[in-house]
Amino acid sequence: MNIYVFLKQVPDTETKIKLLNDGSGIDESAVAKWIINRYDEHAIEEALQFKAKNPSAKVFAVCVGPKARIQEALVAAIAMGCDEGIRIDTEGQKLDSLMTAKSLAAALKKNGDPHIIFSGKVAFDGNFSLVSQYASAFLDIPCAIGISKAEYSDSTVEVEREVGGGTKEILTLSIPCVLGCDKGLNKPRYVGLPGLMKAKKKQLIEMTTKELGVEESDRGLEFSHFQLPPDPAPVKMIEGDPATQAKELVRLLREEAKVL
Repeated sequence: MNIYVFLKQVPDTETKIKLLNDGSGIDESAVAKWIINRYDEHAIEEALQFKAKNPSAKVFAVCVGPKARIQEALVAAIAMGCDEGIRIDTEGQKLDSLMTAKSLAAALKKNGDPHIIFSGKVAFDGNFSLVSQYASAFLDIPCAIGISKAEYSDSTVEVEREVGGGTKEILTLSIPCVLGCDKGLNKPRYVGLPGLMKAKKKQLIEMTTKELGVEESDRGLEFSHFQLPPDPAPVKMIEGDPATQAKELVRLLREEAKVL
């Protein structure tokens, strides 16, 4: 029984972003620290909890990106408890969501048919929530995104997901399927240093996007004209006693901000 977890590395949330000179995206070489997408940590935890109840399951963590960089993410996943890591090297190629999904789907077909695929509901950087759904289409299996509860049987999984405004949706999916995990689903376990040191010795399964058949012609999306948000307007301090300040504030809102 093959259980897969899709991982993505994203810039640390405190990273200062620098754009490429042509405005086509983020300068990844300037990112000081990369981390596993936080939603993907919940996907790892759910896969491991499933394995605990199904000892025959084997959990594969799968990550696409520059070979040297994604090593850290896969080591962390193995340290948490994943059995194997599949490293898909982009070999300098910059992938969009469609190309990434095609790479992941092809890797799974090559490695062994999936029973369940876990992923994060969305990546912190692009915020697209496309890869899991594209991959399910390539694999021709059902998909549910943003799940906060899951009950498994031999052939189906019943999931609960929030659809906005406090409304919850309950779906029953046939297995195999793709499940995009939300934060409320579980609490990811802590990874200790001994586990990380042991995981570093684990041999990864190596693949490349080229050998998986992903070409530039597969690209579905191009970006341009990225811009950093403008600096905020300077703060204006109002002097005087409360009555004077209130009067001046009303004047400024009416005459300068023109919101009154």
